[in-house]
Amino acid sequence: MTVFGSHGRVLSDEFSAGDVGYVPQGYGHYIENTGSDTLEVVLALNNATYQSVSITAWMAANPDLLLATNFGVPESVFAKFPKGALIMPK
Repeated sequence: MTVFGSHGRVLSDEFSAGDVGYVPQGYGHYIENTGSDTLEVVLALNNATYQSVSITAWMAANPDLLLATNFGVPESVFAKFPKGALIMPK
């Protein structure tokens, strides 16, 4: 799991069966199964309203300067990213 926040804060960690991870409110995160076994995840939320924001939507909603500062790459990299919803062809 990788968790990322403002000011370039990022933490990646590997978990095994029975481990517990925590994502602070307002932090972006993703979970990836890097093993060959089936992954089962139990989520507990501190709010009754679940909201999912895709990484594409999140990046499109933030200024290029903010993304460049947080990811440590030139602002011009993010200027090339799409700024609207992407529709994937069938």
